[in-house]
Amino acid sequence: MKHFPSHLLAVAAFAAAAPSAHAQGDPAAGKQLYAARCSGCHSVEYNGVGPTHKNLVGRRAGTAQGYTYSNALKNSTVIWGPDTLSRWLTDPEKFIPGQKMFVSVPDAKERADIVAYLLQAGRPQQSTPRQPGE
Repeated sequence: MKHFPSHLLAVAAFAAAAPSAHAQGDPAAGKQLYAARCSGCHSVEYNGVGPTHKNLVGRRAGTAQGYTYSNALKNSTVIWGPDTLSRWLTDPEKFIPGQKMFVSVPDAKERADIVAYLLQAGRPQQSTPRQPGE
């Protein structure tokens, strides 16, 4: 039997017990929070004061067509996913200095719920070919 150094076991135990950066959220609660806190500027269908969240997941920050972004977001290499969305909503200015969004979601549960909703509503949509006559 191999023996592992005790400090490695301690690190592994701590990592297993520590909460993940992206806690599991409730998409239904996130949809309500999105409507209340985000929809004044954003939509999952169109650009508004803020860019659309349609096809958000997997998209590079600053690239939604038809929206005028700050240079900070246009020059960013961030790809939107669970961890980047959570970091962004925690403190947009700290995550990407020079961006234009001034709203954050400090509550971890609310943030996880909004991210869970965006992971569903903002995922890339498959376009279904229409049949003649539709």
